[in-house]
Amino acid sequence: MSTHRRIFFLLITLSVFILAGCSKEGPQGPQGPAGADATVYYSEWFSPAVWSGVSGDWYFAASAPDLTENIVENGVVLAYAWLAGDVYGGSAVRPLPANAVGANWSFLIHEYGSIEFTCDMFATPATSGNKFRFIAIPGTISALKSATSGHPSAQELRNMTYREVCRLYNIPE
Repeated sequence: MSTHRRIFFLLITLSVFILAGCSKEGPQGPQGPAGADATVYYSEWFSPAVWSGVSGDWYFAASAPDLTENIVENGVVLAYAWLAGDVYGGSAVRPLPANAVGANWSFLIHEYGSIEFTCDMFATPATSGNKFRFIAIPGTISALKSATSGHPSAQELRNMTYREVCRLYNIPE
């Protein structure tokens, strides 16, 4: 092999090493589901101490300081129930609203900082064995800002199972 060829191959090899060794920051990847700009809030599971109301219109309110005006008006609030006597033997977490155990179960935000769970049973619902929880996703999260973000929209979040939502936002079940 001639000297010129060796020098040529040596220069090419060095050029490859130099170019491969250079580091240039590439484009930023997509933001994670929860985003860096907001926190997803979730309650612990809780049971009502007492139900208020009358036959066919029962409710109980729970303090929920994370349910601020901004989250309620611009984000998504998801609520779930684990009901005693459920056909699935208490192993199913139901998204609310739901029809189970012979009644309709739902929730509403009757004032900021509080959540109210409702039931239309004729008899007073049980206080033990029935558990409730909410997850609040602020509207500042990129998943809720754009349908093209690659993350679930508000409606898609409402259609997801409890486990899917918990996995998406790293919420302990």
